[in-house]
Amino acid sequence: MMRQSEDMQAQPLKPQAIARAFGQRLADDTVLATDSGQNTELAARHVDLRSGQAFGVSGSLASMACGLAYAIAAGIAFPGRPIAAIVGDGGFAMQLGEFSTAVRYKIPLKVLVIKNNMLNQIAWEQMMFLGNPQFGCELQPIDFAMAAEAMGAKGFRIERADQIETVLDQAFATQGPVVIEALVDAYEPLMPPKMPADYAKNFRQALPRTPGHERIEENIAREPAKSMMDA
Repeated sequence: MMRQSEDMQAQPLKPQAIARAFGQRLADDTVLATDSGQNTELAARHVDLRSGQAFGVSGSLASMACGLAYAIAAGIAFPGRPIAAIVGDGGFAMQLGEFSTAVRYKIPLKVLVIKNNMLNQIAWEQMMFLGNPQFGCELQPIDFAMAAEAMGAKGFRIERADQIETVLDQAFATQGPVVIEALVDAYEPLMPPKMPADYAKNFRQALPRTPGHERIEENIAREPAKSMMDA
């Protein structure tokens, strides 16, 4: 069912499709780290880890801004191994300056930034856990590709579906640290594996009062969100 959400042709871009395409390009000895938030869910559901790869995540601590630090630490601890990170724009912005450390030490790091200009998981927790409309989760947009270039690395941007394969191929062919920012659908549902009745009730209560609720309603009418809501 997860594969149904990986629509490589959708516009705005589906974060699931970006995560799948990124994961398919990871070498067999890659160390992959994630931050905390929607990016963690994307890696867990849409990146197929293989034997020989390693995975680092904050887990239940759920600390934001850890993904870049984990990746840099892995690059120093395991010299010669390819390093990758999947992070959100909120977490990456909190530690953006630290990317210069990866540049300084020439760590072979590929950072995928899931950019929706929002603290997406917090927005969905407000609706599902509390029954409140999304509030105060919007982020000031940052040009992460340009920021990477300013620090001496290479920056890439994916804005359209027809750019996914080409830009990722270019990024993975680039030596040294790289930032790939992917502009994705900010209204893509962040659904739990199971939808408890109280979550569903809270969500339905909050949705009509949430900015952009029409777009969210369109997305939850599709699989796998539809089946999760109906469960």
